[in-house]
Amino acid sequence: MQLSDFDFDLPEALIATRPVRPRSAARLLVAGPESLADRHVRDLPALLGPGDRLVLNDTRVIPARLAGRRSRATGQGTATARIEVTLLEPVEDGAWQALVKPLRKLGEGETIAFAGGLSAVVARIAEGRAVLRFNRRGAAFDAALAAAGDMPLPPYIAALRKPDAQDAEDYQTVFAARPGAVAAPTASLHFDADLLAALAARGVAFTRVTLHVGAGTFLPVKVEDVTTHRMHAEWGEVTPEAAAEINATRAAGGRVIPVGTTALRLIESAARSGRVEPWHGPTDIFIYPGFRFRVTDGLMTNFHLPKSTLLMLVSALMGLDRMRAVYAHAIASGYRFFSYGDASLLLPARRGGGQ
Repeated sequence: MQLSDFDFDLPEALIATRPVRPRSAARLLVAGPESLADRHVRDLPALLGPGDRLVLNDTRVIPARLAGRRSRATGQGTATARIEVTLLEPVEDGAWQALVKPLRKLGEGETIAFAGGLSAVVARIAEGRAVLRFNRRGAAFDAALAAAGDMPLPPYIAALRKPDAQDAEDYQTVFAARPGAVAAPTASLHFDADLLAALAARGVAFTRVTLHVGAGTFLPVKVEDVTTHRMHAEWGEVTPEAAAEINATRAAGGRVIPVGTTALRLIESAARSGRVEPWHGPTDIFIYPGFRFRVTDGLMTNFHLPKSTLLMLVSALMGLDRMRAVYAHAIASGYRFFSYGDASLLLPARRGGGQ
């Protein structure tokens, strides 16, 4: 299985830089094993029904992009340098692993000052990243970060425009609860309160899980043989209650439909035994064609980057040839791609017993 199998040409005009309003007005391409239908996200209550369960990722994106300055005493006086920081994940003792630009202008032990009195000492530098130890922790750190940081827009949006205040709302789901992600579970961005209420009235059930999406979700696959690619790890949790809800839906013959690849990766990580077990910790599960799905009956997801692990995941669910046809239709029909773009509802043939 080669990386080139997952390549396609995407016109730049189809890369969405802003979401549509209202959220549920986004287009929705409904793809079955042989059928395609052009709908809208607001049509979900007509497409789902009693017995179906949507699995939602309740992670909350933190304003992980920071602009700061490093000051250093020299023989000619104090030299300052502008430093851009993107937080990646927490590590030991409240420190954070981060991408820093330009990293060459930092040394271990130096301090970066940010707005509002927030600062960080460079604890160590290794493998192109820095570990930063901030001067505030807990709720005080969260408050300072909210004041000083910006939303970490994906690189394909940031390349087309700068983040602004509107992204603080647009790049956050309406059910975000647990801070820790540095990228949004973007399929969930299409939901608003009215849509959730309409789905509940239809008899659709919801289960919340948590996967803190990391910046590694945007890392390119660099190996031609995709089976040798190693996924980044992300922290997730499936509570005992969530596991019981999903298992009950499966036992009753209902459909379990994750909203987003993050929710799918987490519940499949927790279902190695054939049923969902409580899960707490990192997962680096890599799903590509040939993967055996144990609990997933469908998937709502956005349209993904060429040669990405996410495109490999949806190809595992629907089949590579089928996804090529789905994406060809989406491009020809002007669907908007990536994080702020339109969505798809992928419904493969049912697997007996959830296998």
